[in-house]
Amino acid sequence: MTSTKPYFIRAIHEWCSDEGFTPYLAVQVSARTRVPREFVSDGQIVLNVSLDATHQLQIGNEEISFQTRFNGASFPVLVPVVDVVAIYARENGQGMAFEAGDVGALGDEGKVGAGETAVAGDASDVSEPVDSATRKSSHLTRIK
Repeated sequence: MTSTKPYFIRAIHEWCSDEGFTPYLAVQVSARTRVPREFVSDGQIVLNVSLDATHQLQIGNEEISFQTRFNGASFPVLVPVVDVVAIYARENGQGMAFEAGDVGALGDEGKVGAGETAVAGDASDVSEPVDSATRKSSHLTRIK
């Protein structure tokens, strides 16, 4: 079954753009991630993926790619979707967080699948590990 993760990423990106917010992508950097390593901190990087900050942005089901500038120099960025840990609006922190390293998918019951944490709300949730026993309740409603 295809993962829901890239669909959520595209949806939050579109919502941010429609609302005039700046979408930020938090990424757990792996060997496959192509970003300037000097901007990586604690194995992570946060990228501005707004339409104004990127050129040729493509949010695919397997990877996210675009051209952008770091300190004035153009750089081709490639982020495997599996490495995305969050997408959120810079202005208010609202968005969605995921566990890195697994693409997961929503199961038949609408529950979050193994390896995926669907957290709508504040971006501060990104740094906190969340397991099913301590997951905060959400304002989202399950629809069957």
